[in-house]
Amino acid sequence: MQSTKQQLKALAEARRGVIVPGAFNALSAKVIEDLGYEALYVTGAGVTNMGFGLPDQGFMGLTDIADHTARIRDAVELPLIVDADTGFGNALNTYHAVRTLERAGADCIQLEDQVSPKRCGHFSGKAVIETSEMVGKIRAAVDARRDGLLVMARTDAAAVHGFDAAVERAQAYAEAGADILFVEAVTTAEHVRTLPQRLQVPQLMNMVIGGKTPIVGADELGRLGYGFVLYANAALQGAVAGMQKVLAQLRDAREVREDPTLVAPFAERQRLVGKPFWDALEKKYA
Repeated sequence: MQSTKQQLKALAEARRGVIVPGAFNALSAKVIEDLGYEALYVTGAGVTNMGFGLPDQGFMGLTDIADHTARIRDAVELPLIVDADTGFGNALNTYHAVRTLERAGADCIQLEDQVSPKRCGHFSGKAVIETSEMVGKIRAAVDARRDGLLVMARTDAAAVHGFDAAVERAQAYAEAGADILFVEAVTTAEHVRTLPQRLQVPQLMNMVIGGKTPIVGADELGRLGYGFVLYANAALQGAVAGMQKVLAQLRDAREVREDPTLVAPFAERQRLVGKPFWDALEKKYA
């Protein structure tokens, strides 16, 4: 049987536009797995938004994402791509972050070339480090990994230096050892179509609902040759909308009844968190 790292590598190399939803906690990861997705993304923005109630502007630390990764790893068997932001410092910090996240259960770590503290790739006001510094971080990540961990290199340079500069950086990152490339926040459909022709390493395209990149269907992105289609915070945005809807009804009607269009049934919640399994264990050990 393939390991989760081997599964993820095979998915990347198939280049068929595999949709990778973002998980912000263990329960959201279990929902993703239950619905039949093939991999998931442990989202730094989601951890920051849902865990701290803060925007994605560098508030998350290595311990935070490692803790969430470990909990998600225990909850699901899917391959995990883990958001490691900027590596949480220089190349040495990146080396340590890779070791920490691999121990926590990551199958792939994503590193980006923003100046720390970073910010969401679809926010304005980003800055990027020198290409040579990012190359050093990637080399450190490659040296630090064990047992087939994949390294994904993200560049945010398109917003700072333009599309061609971002492509040049991505190529340099591939030459430094990155297994998957991620050119963030391209702003035209033409750029989306062009990337797989200009870069040979498997790529991820990020679809941010309400972001700067035009939404392109996963089937089309697969035909173009993308390995992964990331929806990092679709579940988060859906969860926020659901909470607002049910809590507004509770406020206005002063009650909420069991309505599957509004809330998950009590039994469904227990199924997702594995209550029958724990009930069986309780009987076994009684």
